[in-house]
Amino acid sequence: MLSKRPRDLILRACLSMATALGLSGCALTPPGTTDEQAKLSEVSEHFEPPIEARELPALPAVANWRDVLHRAFLANGELESAYFEWKAALARVDRDATWPNTNLMFGYRYLFSRDQMKTWDRMTLSGSFMPSTTLQLPIKTWTAGKVALEAARAASERFRTVKFELQRKVLTAYLDLALAREKVRIERDNVNLLKLLTSSAAARSQAGAPLQDMLKAQTNWELAKNNLLNLEAEVRSARSKLNGLLARDAEEPLNLPPTLPAARPVIGNDARLIEVAVDQNPELAALARQVAGRKDAIDLARLEFLPDFVPSGSITGNIERTAEMFVMVPTRIPAILAMIRDTEAMARSSEAVLRQTERDRAATFVANLYFMRNAERQTSFYRRRLVPVVEQLINSSREAYAAGSVQFADLIDSQRTYISVRVLVAEARIEREKRLAELEALAGVDIETLGRPEMAPPEPPE
Repeated sequence: MLSKRPRDLILRACLSMATALGLSGCALTPPGTTDEQAKLSEVSEHFEPPIEARELPALPAVANWRDVLHRAFLANGELESAYFEWKAALARVDRDATWPNTNLMFGYRYLFSRDQMKTWDRMTLSGSFMPSTTLQLPIKTWTAGKVALEAARAASERFRTVKFELQRKVLTAYLDLALAREKVRIERDNVNLLKLLTSSAAARSQAGAPLQDMLKAQTNWELAKNNLLNLEAEVRSARSKLNGLLARDAEEPLNLPPTLPAARPVIGNDARLIEVAVDQNPELAALARQVAGRKDAIDLARLEFLPDFVPSGSITGNIERTAEMFVMVPTRIPAILAMIRDTEAMARSSEAVLRQTERDRAATFVANLYFMRNAERQTSFYRRRLVPVVEQLINSSREAYAAGSVQFADLIDSQRTYISVRVLVAEARIEREKRLAELEALAGVDIETLGRPEMAPPEPPE
């Protein structure tokens, strides 16, 4: 058994060697890593608690689109998965950028000899990096960290892509439900009116008017009641779909405001909108990060031509001090060249995908922008031109029918026209809001952040 003094000497020698060689290592993280970690921290509080311990916000008695969107962001599993993929990719930056890239190996040897030697002189302490993993040059580790950082940035953009795609889905489902409820309101008004017309026609028939008027009124009333039941089924279906996106039971009640959502204001500069769509599209940003990462991977592959090292040293009591350096010269030249060709080809592939995707997304954005502007035009047209004419038509038809100057069939046709125009107005308004949600998903920005918007298109009369 060793005495206390030699043990202390051994311990101090080991600690000194560990300190000198940097036992704990350091991370040669590239610039921008701290900024990416700060971006992750901004959203971490929403996803870090387990879903069982997470308190999802309850919807108010009458939920607007902001209420359902807020809950969807906190409840959606796909968005949570994208967050943790981003977090994992960012953790790999420290993993790949840590230097030394190999562990330290310590050795202890004791010489058994009959010679009269001090205990300390019989001991040999050695330390080296693991020969199975050579010590890389710091530039290699730093470049590997750059590759990992670009991968983490790409994961960040994919998180943004999932966020805006979820926003589009939720808003579309909310608007579908709002439109279905509006159609129910319109059809219910139609049913009530046809009920009154049926009663009026029945009274006229008893007074000697043609029986056909009563039969036509009753037929249209029954058809309207059946259509109302169909529309109510559409409401239940749309509600179930939206509840699923909100992590709620499919049959759970979900009440919306009694009117269609107001039109959200948008800037009138279409060129600015297209510019933003190309500059900030999250899918394009993720592909651009992928291209940058693969270009860094080319540099990393070329660095394989540089040698690696295995330094080591030992102490034998007061007798001997040694230091060694093994140089690992690369001999797998064909493999290194193949790796360079591989990374170059993958970088070219990513550049081609980025180029084509940029064209596709720009074209899709412009197409949706045209549809949105056309929906605005239709809404304005219906409000200014068509709705007043149809209202005048239905009022005059009722007065003329009461005076006996028009047939009942003409009154029914006027009523159908009035109902059809009300539905067209609602569909145009909802179409405009759906296209706006599409534009936000393609641009990767909330439309309210794009400077001072113009006034929203004027609302048509209910």
